[in-house]
This record gives sequence, C-alpha cells and structure tokens, in this order.
Amino acid sequence: MTAYAFLTIVCDGCFSNLRRLPCKPKLRSPSHLAGWIVKNHHLPVANHGYIVLTDSSPVLTDSSPVSLYPISSTEIHCFVAIAGTELPSTSNGELSHYLRTVVAPQIPHELYSVFTSEIDKRSIRTMPSYSMPALPYPTPGALLLGDALNMRLPHGAGGMTVALSDVVIPRDLLSRWHNLNDASSLCTYLQAFYSLRKPMAVTINTLASVVDKIFCTPPTQATKEVREVCFVFFNLKLPFLSTVEPAMALLSGLNPSTMSLVLHILLFAIYGAASVLLPFPSFRRLWIGVILIWRPLDNRMAQDVSALSRPLTMEMCWLLIL
Repeated sequence: MTAYAFLTIVCDGCFSNLRRLPCKPKLRSPSHLAGWIVKNHHLPVANHGYIVLTDSSPVLTDSSPVSLYPISSTEIHCFVAIAGTELPSTSNGELSHYLRTVVAPQIPHELYSVFTSEIDKRSIRTMPSYSMPALPYPTPGALLLGDALNMRLPHGAGGMTVALSDVVIPRDLLSRWHNLNDASSLCTYLQAFYSLRKPMAVTINTLASVVDKIFCTPPTQATKEVREVCFVFFNLKLPFLSTVEPAMALLSGLNPSTMSLVLHILLFAIYGAASVLLPFPSFRRLWIGVILIWRPLDNRMAQDVSALSRPLTMEMCWLLIL
C-alpha cells in the first residue's frame, strides 16, 4: 500500500532510514551504552540520580561514566558509557565480566548492590551512542525532527529535552499555516523551524560535548585536576555568584540561553585557570590552565555556537508574523 501526504514529518529516531533525503548525515559513534533495569532496589536519596566517574582500564583507555536514576517507584535504570568502537561481547559474558571486575569495584558502597544485582542475569542491553550535527536542506514535503535530525552524546541526558522542543516548535508554526497544498511555500515557511530550534539544541549539544571532554576522556593527571576544579567551581557559595542553579537550568533546558551558556563556560575557564596558576605559576600549572580553557572549546562546540549567528531570513520573519 502506498500513502501520500502533503507533509511528512520524519522522526524515526537515531537509526533513521529516511534522513538521507532531507539532510546530510555525519554520524560519529565514539562510544557504546550498556544499560539494564534494576527492580525492587532503592537509591540512597529518593528521586535523585547519581553519576559515578570511573578510571580507565587496560581494556579501555577512556573512562566509563556510570549513571543510576529512578524511572518508577520500583525500578532504577543503570547504564555505563563505554568508550571506543569495540564493545566487550555480551554473548560470551565478556561485558558482564568487565562490569563486575573493572567498573563495579569503583562504585561507591551505597550504590554497589544496586549496580551489581542484575549484571549476571543477561538482562543488559547495548547500543552505540551517536553524535550528529543538524545539517538539513530544504526538501518540499518533508520535515526532520528529533534524533533523525540531530543527536548528541548521552552524557548530558538532554536528548528527550531537544526532541520535545522539536515537537513544540513545528506545532506552533503549523497552527498558523492553513494551506498544506502549497509544498514550496510550506517548505520555505518551515525553514524557520531549523532556526528557532537552535537556542535549545545548541545549549544541550554544547553541554553534552563539554561533559564528554571533561569527564569521559582518559584520566591523566591534568584532566583529573580539571575535574577537581569543576567540582569546586560548582560548589562555590558566594552571595553575588550562584553556579549550580543556572548550570542546572541550562542542562535541563529550562533556560536555553546561549549568552548564559557562554558566560558560564568563560567563568569556569577563568576560575579554573586562576585557581591552578595561583599562588605560583609553573609550566605544569600553565599547561593545566590551557587545558581548562581549550577543553570546552572544541571544534564541534564552536560549530554549534556559530550556527546561532545565522539569523532568520526576512522572508521567514514575515511568514512568522503572518
């Protein structure tokens, strides 16, 4: 059976088979996710999630961050981000062995029983984690949403936030458009969607990239000190400067402000560089200061932020007003 429509919304997820027509996919898969659900256990603090930073191993050179968070009153979702293109096999027990012998010993005592309770029950599911910039081009009759359009690494847990934002924006746009028969005009009108989604998408994507650069890279002495500076920075208790609440607002998508994002990254870089250089600068401290400033500002982040400089065209602005 063949079906036809004036507008097809493509939202078939990260494994999309339809995205090749309306965009130029540039997929990057630097890691895999291993996840499972634990039932009838409780985390130390109710309604809170936990992220555990582990060290590298002889098997994997990068860290394997562990996340544990409740998804219902009786279920906890655990997942481990395993860096690299090669994943230990699940069929012969290599993955379970890796989780139990390498990752589990680094889990805090309060979370150990939750983490290990389901490892050997063959309930672990794996999938690659993807990163893909949004590179759409005008295609009459098609609109890309969610992971089919744009993906970021999972460390910031912002994928669903961006996806829901991608749903709300075209809903508002289409509520003002009443002629779906004119595919060309509709295509031009819906190009505004790709500009309107940028504040939310760029904020979440950039934070995911920063988290990956700081916490998921090989834990050298320099990167360990960068992490320590990060923890101290977000525990600052100053009457004129609050760092935790604005950062959480950015990470959760409640405040998708690019200016606030840039400000916090600059504050972190300046504070970190100053804290490692004082009281007496040295070559080693200068190197760590360079890492603090350079680490968040990688090429992908620069590309995302620069995308915000592309304004809406005059035609799009008039269409939005009308």
